[in-house]
Amino acid sequence: MKINKFELFIGSGFLTGFISIASGTFGSFVATLIYLVIPNFEKPYIIFPVIFITFFYGIYVAQKFEMKYGNDPAQCTIDEFVGTWIAFSLIPKKLILIAIAFVVWRLLDIFKPFPAKQSEKVKGGLGIMLDDVISGIYTVIILEIVILLKII
Repeated sequence: MKINKFELFIGSGFLTGFISIASGTFGSFVATLIYLVIPNFEKPYIIFPVIFITFFYGIYVAQKFEMKYGNDPAQCTIDEFVGTWIAFSLIPKKLILIAIAFVVWRLLDIFKPFPAKQSEKVKGGLGIMLDDVISGIYTVIILEIVILLKII
């Protein structure tokens, strides 16, 4: 399977996957900028379809990246976009909450608590995407608890 220029650009999270250090964090940062800059991106009728479409496209393109670059390649950061947007999907669009969600999300994505780590055993594009989805969901739960308990 050959990767065309569009797939390379999107699959690498606007080329963040080619940054030699912390490509996932840079991918998450660009996803955060998109979330912050696009008006109404946080609205459920926008963010959830974007997550859905990006997730399924991500499975497809991540498979191609894996075939070209190897198992769960750093060059593929479309999964970080999906995980970041899931992490932000149910919280108010307030800078402090977004900053906290970003840090929690990155830590969870790096340390991969159960079952995120185990989901990496799933072969192909789905496996690449799943651990970020799980970490994004964990982030939403943590942030919702923080908001509910009025910790912030």
